[in-house]
Amino acid sequence: MAGAKSEFIAWDRTLHPAAFTPTYKTSVLRSPRHALLSLHNSLSEVTGPVFGHNEIGLLDNDLIRNYAKSGDPIGERIIVHGRVLDEMGRPVPKTLVEFWQANAAGRYRHKKDTYLAPIDPNFGGCGRTITDENGYYYFRTVKPGPYPWRNYINSWRPAHIHFSVFGSGFVQRLITQMYFEGDPLIPICPIVNVIPDKAAVDRLIAPLDMNEQVPMDSLCYRFDIVLRGSRSTLFENRLEGN
Repeated sequence: MAGAKSEFIAWDRTLHPAAFTPTYKTSVLRSPRHALLSLHNSLSEVTGPVFGHNEIGLLDNDLIRNYAKSGDPIGERIIVHGRVLDEMGRPVPKTLVEFWQANAAGRYRHKKDTYLAPIDPNFGGCGRTITDENGYYYFRTVKPGPYPWRNYINSWRPAHIHFSVFGSGFVQRLITQMYFEGDPLIPICPIVNVIPDKAAVDRLIAPLDMNEQVPMDSLCYRFDIVLRGSRSTLFENRLEGN
């Protein structure tokens, strides 16, 4: 571990799950069987594109309205907000944050989702925003529902929202999932259970934030994203370390 005044905080390998975890069935085919290769990025990969507010639509961070055709989507209205921070706790401004999720019944608007729950005609389930000068982001949505999946018998995913955070280029992309405080499915989820460190799991669970809820309208959850270091958010596409 680097000193407190260091500009770099080493990450802890024990926080990250092994690539091959048979209890998470998909990892059997996805996990590498040979040593990883380190490839250097080209200049074009790390310097572009540059994301700006002019590329973001007015409703991109409002999943309640950005796909609505004949009324609001069905479900519990919520706000999700937080900050994107570096390993020293400093804000990361002008960062593109994308998010996607199932609807309130637990079904994605995707042709390969065959769960028998209904599609909501007024809910698309995806959006994006850019962090402000303080690294702050927020969006409105409906709370996603849990859903069964073909892992092993009676496997269910907890309610969750997927997040993608971009750096200065498309190859600098981190992907994670946010869970909801108090969900009884979290402790028995096969994906969550491959994470060996409880503190790392806790950083994926968004607590209820009653200070920011909208009375008679929406509850609020807070989810801060830390890009690396000893207290970093666990990113599923960077299990070797952020």
